[in-house]
Amino acid sequence: MTVKIHPTAIIEEGALFGENVVIGAYCMIGKNVKIGDNTILKSHVVVEGHTTIGKNNEIHQFSSIGVPPQDKTYNDEPTETIIGDNNLFREGVTIHRATTKQDLKTTVGDNGYYMAHVHIAHDCRIGSNITLANGTMCAGHVIVDDYVQMGGACGITPFCHIGRGSFIGAASAIDKDVPQFSAAFGNRVKLKGVNIIGMKRRGISKDKISEYVDFFRMMESSALSPKAFVDHPEFMEEYKNNEIVQEVVAFIKKSEIGLASFMS
Repeated sequence: MTVKIHPTAIIEEGALFGENVVIGAYCMIGKNVKIGDNTILKSHVVVEGHTTIGKNNEIHQFSSIGVPPQDKTYNDEPTETIIGDNNLFREGVTIHRATTKQDLKTTVGDNGYYMAHVHIAHDCRIGSNITLANGTMCAGHVIVDDYVQMGGACGITPFCHIGRGSFIGAASAIDKDVPQFSAAFGNRVKLKGVNIIGMKRRGISKDKISEYVDFFRMMESSALSPKAFVDHPEFMEEYKNNEIVQEVVAFIKKSEIGLASFMS
């Protein structure tokens, strides 16, 4: 096993490393940390707690991974932080371990790009192929599904759910759920329309996209709330074979805090 550890790094006994791991200057690695093959910690990186980091990750200076949550009820329980493969974490990224209030895990998927000073709080579930730009903050218990892109300085309040393929404009304050393949921005965040470019990139057919745009516009123009709208079978009949619409309908029905409002 080839592991390069800078002589100024502090590694507690018990930490486990895969092949070709690089630990840079002044890093601090706790005893319950596992780091996968080919992962690089540039310098001044702190990794604590029961933390598992996968393969081929790159973590830049002054990032903190698996540190205790900012929750006054947390009492040093052995909760986890789990990070997948092929992620890039730029300067000052913070990812906190979970509390005991959910499923005991903060999770981050694969192939993510997390720019400088992104914060992922306790109990978050962050998917794969996600881009969070500089200064974006995810509060506790936030869910961000796959292929979401968010501009800089966005803030997501606790328990919000961002559906897959959504695009959120910079400096948005998100206090409601955002359904799949939506475009949204603002303080407070509002739904602007459909992320058509994102749908094309996911290989969704032109016909399915057109149907989803029609569905979205009908829901937007309705006097009913989104939950009431999708509960009317007559509105849903023509979309019964569109898996994207059905995915969004299920998302809306499951939402506990409600959807972001439509932009007037």
